Amino acid sequence: MDLVPALEEPLKKVLGPATAKVMAEHLGLHSVGDLLHHYPRRYEERGQLTHLADLPMDEHVTVVAQVADARLHTFASAKAPRGKGQRLEVTITDGSGRLQLVFFGNGVHKPHKDLLPGTRALFAGKVSLFNRRLQLAHPAYELLRGADDEAAETVETWAGALIPIYPATAKLESWKIGKAIQTVLPSAQEAVDPLPESLREGRGLVPLSEALLKIHRPHTKADIADAHARLKWDEAFVLQVALARRRHADAQLPAVPRKPAPDGLLSAFDDRLPFTLTDGQQKVSKEIFDDLATDHPMHRLLQGEVGSGKTMVALRAMLAVVDAGGQAAMLAPTEVLAQQHHRSIVEMMGELAEGGMLGGSEHGTKVVLLTGSMGTAARRQAMLDLVTGEAGIVIGTHALIEDKVQFHDLGLVVVDEQHRFGVEQRDALRGKGKQPPHLLVMTATPIPRTVAMTVFGDLETSVLDQLPAGRSPIASHVVPAADKPHFLARAWERVREEVENGHQAYVVCPRIGDEEDDPKKARKSAEDEAEKRPPLAVLDIADQLAKGPLSGLRVEVLHGRMHPDDKDAVMRRFAAGEAHVLVATTVIEVGVNVPNATAMVIMDADRFGVSQLHQLRGRVGRGSAAGLCLLVSEMPEASPARQRLNAVASTLDGFELSRIDLEQRREGDVLGQAQSGARTSLRVLAVIEDEEIIAEARQEATAVVEADPELTGLPGLRTALDALLDEEREQYLEKG
Repeated sequence: MDLVPALEEPLKKVLGPATAKVMAEHLGLHSVGDLLHHYPRRYEERGQLTHLADLPMDEHVTVVAQVADARLHTFASAKAPRGKGQRLEVTITDGSGRLQLVFFGNGVHKPHKDLLPGTRALFAGKVSLFNRRLQLAHPAYELLRGADDEAAETVETWAGALIPIYPATAKLESWKIGKAIQTVLPSAQEAVDPLPESLREGRGLVPLSEALLKIHRPHTKADIADAHARLKWDEAFVLQVALARRRHADAQLPAVPRKPAPDGLLSAFDDRLPFTLTDGQQKVSKEIFDDLATDHPMHRLLQGEVGSGKTMVALRAMLAVVDAGGQAAMLAPTEVLAQQHHRSIVEMMGELAEGGMLGGSEHGTKVVLLTGSMGTAARRQAMLDLVTGEAGIVIGTHALIEDKVQFHDLGLVVVDEQHRFGVEQRDALRGKGKQPPHLLVMTATPIPRTVAMTVFGDLETSVLDQLPAGRSPIASHVVPAADKPHFLARAWERVREEVENGHQAYVVCPRIGDEEDDPKKARKSAEDEAEKRPPLAVLDIADQLAKGPLSGLRVEVLHGRMHPDDKDAVMRRFAAGEAHVLVATTVIEVGVNVPNATAMVIMDADRFGVSQLHQLRGRVGRGSAAGLCLLVSEMPEASPARQRLNAVASTLDGFELSRIDLEQRREGDVLGQAQSGARTSLRVLAVIEDEEIIAEARQEATAVVEADPELTGLPGLRTALDALLDEEREQYLEKG
């Protein structure tokens, strides 16, 4: 029987079933290797104390601190009517701040004996608020005492003066994870190194086994730095090898080159354009046309500011493919957006969109829409036009992916707002071509170069960073509704002024408002503080505005649960100027284009992400009149939420905003949602800080894969890839 390699040994064999069960369920750790890759979040120095002032609310924390004061209170309660109820209040300090710990009932005896003033300990628990003060209720603790104590043995097993603090859970404190790691640390000697030796030596990186030892048992800060330098390279390199292998595999696939005819549909379209393309649009179009002309499938990410003219670039690519005898499909995430794209493309093309119809152009083609809610007859006709090749361009939602939909010759797939589509959908549509079609992915969320390289590393990237002529500047302001209610009143006056000047406005809310009332939720929100109230809702706000500050104006609502025909009718009325104010959810976030809409008020703006706010704001200022975006929030001035809003208000540069957003959120949610297993998401690599490592790793990875696509000479790298690319992870890389 084969022996299981040390790092693949299940934790239940090494640590016992109870601990292993908690590690698997709460931390996603199953094997010795998983546990060794569960790195400390930070380190406490035994001689120093932590910063109690910086503790985050509602998070599970571990702190090193000293007991300043401990008092036992006796009180009467329903369970102890004769004054026998007991509560122990312990105040701990770090020299700069204080934190209260509370213990109740039978749980007071041991801490009352242990936690005497002057005692130093590790404390772990969830930070909560009581009487406006931070506290830990019933925290677990581990004393840090002299060598004569039994507890000192656990302390001494930690190296030097640095105590590793691990990402922990309520069921498993940091020091228990530390003890478990001490048990498995000898196995680190058997770790197979994923980095080629020449790369490791050339860059002066320590071997993997040494890096694991130094990250878990550092004697000095230099040890931690060595370990981090090495482990960052592992993460960047293995990830880039995965992406390089996919680029390499895609480059082996055949595709039909699509070159536009010299005097065909594209030329006819360009001739009727009432404006000239920006330099950026021309440069990006050339990159796309060069890719389309090759006999390997194009894989290109087109990212650009809201309103930078991505749709125009994508449409010209689709026309080039139709010119070359193929068909193009554009996949949109919502029906509202698909209808909007269809309408604007048909308008831009004019008679060129009426191929085969009376009055249509000789160069023209049919442009059809396909969505799930279309009537049977219209749907059947659209599908017939696709299978016969009559329709050169189709715009649709997930309905395009269904098995019944067949193409005559699919040459190009354009995916709008990539982050909303899964790998299955992208592949299902690509599978409808006789040979793999070319792929153009568009996103209006500007992504810093390094994130694009790590998440979309299998796509070549094109960036549109100029706005077309005629776009107006947008002024953005934060409206602090709780601190200064008169600012909110003024916001509604501004909306009225815009309407009186012949313009229109959007009001955006986080929620629809027709949800079933959940009594549990209602009970919870009543008990919670004001900041936990439910988000403001479209139906409530529309009603309040129509009866109050905006009475007399035509106010309409738009949200995702409306019937598609009703949604389309509302959008048509708003686009035609028949409605003054549209109160909507984020269904208007992308693609909605009404140049006459100049003002937007976003209610509970702190409940939206930075990129979402930036996207929403891009709906105004689309015509010649200046745009106005008001971010309404009840959050206090010093809160991180308000700082985020101030950042959005201070710049219109989406790339700058996405950096701010990443620095605040970290990239945990960029490179993996709830990724299973310790090795499947970034532990030490920080996408923004480590730009250089990621760029260098990409070069190294490309060279390694070109020399040895199957990695036959690098078994350690193959093992690391298998660990990184579990199924869920591989899909996430594709989804972006």
